[in-house]
Amino acid sequence: MKRSEYFDQMADRWDQIHGNGHKAVLARTMLQAGLRTFGVGAGERIVDLGCGTGVLLGCLLEHLGTEGRVHAVDFAPRMIERARQKHPDERVEFLVADAGAIPLPDASVDRVVCFSAWPHFPDPEAVISELRRILKPGGRLHVWHTSSREKINDIHKNVHQAVCRDMLESADQLAGRMRRAGFSIEEQRDDADAYLVTARKDAPA
Repeated sequence: MKRSEYFDQMADRWDQIHGNGHKAVLARTMLQAGLRTFGVGAGERIVDLGCGTGVLLGCLLEHLGTEGRVHAVDFAPRMIERARQKHPDERVEFLVADAGAIPLPDASVDRVVCFSAWPHFPDPEAVISELRRILKPGGRLHVWHTSSREKINDIHKNVHQAVCRDMLESADQLAGRMRRAGFSIEEQRDDADAYLVTARKDAPA
């Protein structure tokens, strides 16, 4: 089974599995705090990469004001369908696309947030190159998980054969890939509570 097929099958149950009620409120509070730390501002054009059912999307929209825009990207059509149902907002463009081939122009977005999706990209260097292409000079990329790398990898090992090899590499390894692609690393965290690499696209020399 392909990864996209696995996530299509999980789409209708995804939000229930990953938290509702009090747990969902706590998660939303954590996401809002993270976006404030990133400095997400009104009017930005942002890619929500691996958007799934739109877990992060509502929080992003609250930060962007009337002029901001989100390109919600996922490779699983059913995930995109669920996200569209939850967030019927004209500020969002929903795109079924591979992370290594995003149908957006060069230097067209201010920020990419990849929340809880990075391990599912089998060619991370191709994805990093593609994200550098669509980011404006000075634009930022955040690869973000609100759980530890060890916990994420343990979950993937035991979930399904479609994702059992989707391991999150260390923040040092990911930061190295980003530097080689022309990013500067602004923040790096890889501990028992969270995982984050924030990188800035450097202008051409």
